[in-house]
Amino acid sequence: MPHPDDRSFFGHPRGLGYIAFTEAWERFSYYGMQSLLILYMVHQLLHPGHIEHIAGFASFRHFLETLYGGPLATQPLASAIFGLYTGLVYLTPIGGGLLADRLLGRTRTITIGALLMAAGQFLIAFDVTFLIALTCLLIGVGCFKGNLASQVGALYATGDNRRADAFQIYYIFINAGVIISPLIAGTLGEIYGWHYGFGAAGIGMLIGLAIYLSGRKWLPPDSPAVESKEKAAKPRLTHREKMAIIALLLLLPVLTIAIIGNQQIFNAYLVWAERNVNLIFFGRKMPTTWLVTLDSIVSVSFLALTVVFWRLWAKKFSEPPEITKIGIGSLVAVTGFISLATGAAIATSSGTKVSIGWLITFHVLNSIGFANIFPVSLALYARVAPAALSATIIGIYYLAFFAANNLVGTIGGLLEKMPATQFWLLHSALCGTAGVSFLLAGHFFGHLLVPGDDESAAT
Repeated sequence: MPHPDDRSFFGHPRGLGYIAFTEAWERFSYYGMQSLLILYMVHQLLHPGHIEHIAGFASFRHFLETLYGGPLATQPLASAIFGLYTGLVYLTPIGGGLLADRLLGRTRTITIGALLMAAGQFLIAFDVTFLIALTCLLIGVGCFKGNLASQVGALYATGDNRRADAFQIYYIFINAGVIISPLIAGTLGEIYGWHYGFGAAGIGMLIGLAIYLSGRKWLPPDSPAVESKEKAAKPRLTHREKMAIIALLLLLPVLTIAIIGNQQIFNAYLVWAERNVNLIFFGRKMPTTWLVTLDSIVSVSFLALTVVFWRLWAKKFSEPPEITKIGIGSLVAVTGFISLATGAAIATSSGTKVSIGWLITFHVLNSIGFANIFPVSLALYARVAPAALSATIIGIYYLAFFAANNLVGTIGGLLEKMPATQFWLLHSALCGTAGVSFLLAGHFFGHLLVPGDDESAAT
């Protein structure tokens, strides 16, 4: 078991390094595929000569068109598939958490997940196995994602203030993987062929698995239910823990609304940018997937700056609770989508393409906002979750992403039906609604989500 005073990795336990590098490669794999997915479907897979070869696609399309209320053209169909897939990616961690907590343990579950994800990456570029590949990826992410994140929190004792910073570092490594993936997998896929891009993503997943297994001795032990050979009585939840869990569940719909805009970056945003943004540099068109790299570079920069900002703030002022930070971040993100709407309006009135400067402004403002949403919300759920339910609660946390990505697919289909200015203002309004709701929630029941005496006693 990792020593509580271990500070070998930037002042944190060495196990955080292995987890962070593992997650960086997993995100390289996942976002390498995701940055290509919508473009792959729009430009090749869903066109004649390919779509009829997808095993089981006729029934799957019928299901989607029934769900969406009628026939879907290529871009809305691609958006619907993207939304359903990326939504389910965040639903399956609940099953993966239960599997790890109650049966296999985290190590076996994470290993199975990584192997399934690698298989899915290698299969996705073949027409016939497209739906099989998505199924492998869904199950694989479910086994992998929540269980790895829960191990971050398990590296620290109750009350260790390094926990929140650990999740910031964790997200920095996530973004590092996302930065690299479009430059390698995205470029290979767009320029040399989809097979090469998806294949690179599969290799990245295998590298991540090798790193994880090599650092196993520095990671937290498996779930108590798996390690213990005798059935022990499960500790009862305190009243405070029960009320805190209820509060976390009530916040899930608000978190869903808050993250819709950011998740749209991988869907309608790429299609819109490819069609409407001036991406010409030095006489050559920049690969559209590089916008994901731009977003990740800006994001990782502001994740680091956010850690520094709150540390400096805490020296002179009282640091706001996590739920307040999330509310502030949501309101900052509003301005990013206003930037996109402004750029779209100017381009429409002048009859030109949107300047990339508006996109850069969007990524800066959006990254400032989401640096206070994603890692902070994950840290909140990991801290409040009772130890016996840690992986399961993290899985429940990802329900917000399940719902958000399904809505991303639905809302993304509106790109063909409404002016771009209105499309981006809609996303701005969603972030604003979430921001106000978080601040109100913090005022009325935020006390349930801060460390308390009986929380310490319970552990």
